Amino acid sequence: MSKLLRQVQRTIEQHDLLVPGDGIVVGVSGGPDSLCLLHVLLHLRDAHRLRLHVAHLNHGTRGADSDADAEFVSRIAAEWRLPSTVERQDVPALARAHGLAIEEAARRVRYAFLARVAAEVDARKVAVGHNADDQAETVLMHFLRGAGPAGLRGMLPRTPLTDYRLLDPFLHHPVPSPQSRVPSPESPVPSPQPLAPALTLIRPLLEIPRSEIERYCAQHGLVPRFDRSNLDTTYFRNRLRHELLPLLEGYNPNIRDRLCHTAAVVAGDYALLAQLRDQAWASVLREEREGAIQFDRAGWQALPVALQRATLRQATYRLRKSLRDVDFVHVENARRIGMQGETGAQATLPMGLALTLGYDTLTVGDAGDAGPPPDEPLLWSAEPLPVQVPGTTPLPRSEWVLQADLLDEWDAGQIAANPDPWTAYLNLDALAGPLALRPRRRGDRFRPQGMEGHRVKLSAFLINLKIPRAWRDRVPLLAAGDEIVWVCGRRACEGATVGPATQRVARLRFERARSERARLERPRSTGGEPFDG
Repeated sequence: MSKLLRQVQRTIEQHDLLVPGDGIVVGVSGGPDSLCLLHVLLHLRDAHRLRLHVAHLNHGTRGADSDADAEFVSRIAAEWRLPSTVERQDVPALARAHGLAIEEAARRVRYAFLARVAAEVDARKVAVGHNADDQAETVLMHFLRGAGPAGLRGMLPRTPLTDYRLLDPFLHHPVPSPQSRVPSPESPVPSPQPLAPALTLIRPLLEIPRSEIERYCAQHGLVPRFDRSNLDTTYFRNRLRHELLPLLEGYNPNIRDRLCHTAAVVAGDYALLAQLRDQAWASVLREEREGAIQFDRAGWQALPVALQRATLRQATYRLRKSLRDVDFVHVENARRIGMQGETGAQATLPMGLALTLGYDTLTVGDAGDAGPPPDEPLLWSAEPLPVQVPGTTPLPRSEWVLQADLLDEWDAGQIAANPDPWTAYLNLDALAGPLALRPRRRGDRFRPQGMEGHRVKLSAFLINLKIPRAWRDRVPLLAAGDEIVWVCGRRACEGATVGPATQRVARLRFERARSERARLERPRSTGGEPFDG
């Protein structure tokens, strides 16, 4: 048995890559790596009772050369008596349609194709020919892009294909025929097909250097195709391969081995971190809904730094499934704001997300999304609403009404012990000017009951009450002329309270109208733009 075969066997055993009877779709481009992979698996087929199926995707990027690669793979499969699926997609057109670089589009389209073929032939494994040199390049590339531990692991010997969150747009069925092109925007696009939960991507050659693979091909008379695009240094990976890595070898001849070892160490550490992250996530998560994830602020702040970063990354990935990398700068800035920022502070995250600090919460969600409004009367009107006593004042776009009554008699003790913050008893004779419900205005001041007539800035008063910033503009205020006589649900004005000399008492009480239509029309998330505080 050759040295390469012995190493592949060790990789298979160490990482449990194969199970007797496995059905495997082998991605074969026609190059040395994939041709070696197919030959090795063919050699192991009987011992492991493998069912092999060759799959080749013509990317349509190199004209006649791409067509020749497809013909080569079809011929090899036929000569080796293996079933095959060879298809074509217009990757450049797909890249333009999805706003992706050619390299990234090709990767996603290829994995989606392999996953679909596996589903069609009832295979549980997809094998690809990534080698140790590819691993070194990947780790270096991720490092230069600012990836965290997940990226610095590089590629794994085995990965559930469901971990590849970016394939959904390309999982359509059927794949276009060799003559077809990407659908036009007006054409119906087939619905994505979900990945099989048990489908696993394996890389049996991941610990084999490229030089050993080429030596194996020569020893076994394998004549692979040569892809000239691998020399094109306009591609980022090719620049690393042909320019940066040779330069780094001048500093450390073993740089490729060192990068692969780093990947192995980080992969082990990351597995532990992921386990701790999941435990921390469960302990600090308050709510997860479409568009936002909310953590307990004190609990999150008590986490170790590594878990703070990990939970922020996890929240970002869960909310933006098309996001491949989250830059360290974004994560660290959000973590700093989460630890040191004041209530209402925000930190920008990728793809329109933001971290927002509440009084006792920390929310990752759409920038500007205040989360669900509190279950209380809110005023969704910029214009004052006249209030008649007695009378009923509906709150627009809400299930609440303000019911105002003029009392013929009252009990001062019961009024003083009123337990309902949404009911107020006011001295009607002390209310100068017409009554109206309105939102706050710039410069508003208020004389809270119990402060001996001292005026305070309304914005500071609302902050002290810990009303979330997004909803301060929606707190209904009862005004008599220019005077705020009740910050509804919170405090009445000093001069409007009922006393021994009061002649007339107005009882104002918010009640639910029980209107299904009002409930359905109730706004779900955004508040107005706060002007201060």
